[in-house]
Amino acid sequence: MARPLDHVKRAELLAAVVRYIADHGLADLSLRPLAAELGTSSRMLIYYFTTKEELLVQALATQRPDIAAVFADIAEPAALRDRLWDFWTANTSGEGSMSVKVMLQVLGAACAPHSPYADYAESAIVTFVDALTEGLRGLRSVDDPDVVATLLISGLRGILQDRLITGDVDRTDRAARRLIDQTVR
Repeated sequence: MARPLDHVKRAELLAAVVRYIADHGLADLSLRPLAAELGTSSRMLIYYFTTKEELLVQALATQRPDIAAVFADIAEPAALRDRLWDFWTANTSGEGSMSVKVMLQVLGAACAPHSPYADYAESAIVTFVDALTEGLRGLRSVDDPDVVATLLISGLRGILQDRLITGDVDRTDRAARRLIDQTVR
């Protein structure tokens, strides 16, 4: 008879996986070194998550904020600009920046043919676009909300990637602020 899953241990492992990948990268991710760093075995990681890819997808899912709630109940452009800026700052510092670093690696890996991350990446993007589109629909001043949502999400994601690569906080903050302010009027 199989041993029941320890859900507390599982949650701890998922949080640690995101930190590990943020520090070590996704490209060379191997279960043995990951397991050693997490104080477990590769066999236990497979027991909990079935595959390395599923482990990463589940770890990222625990980090995803409730995007629909972030952009709900917005009636004025200024409120949406503030909410977008708050979202930007939350994702460029502390724990948020760690999750973003990993997410950007997964999105890049999802572009490869037959990527095990393709479905997750598509779902993450669609979820974000749909939530922001709904928030934009409440503003009379926004024409073509799904295109504006795509512009904001893709633009901010590109600026985040720029920031992670160059480390230029001031320039990327100014660019994000300008994108938000000029897109949401």
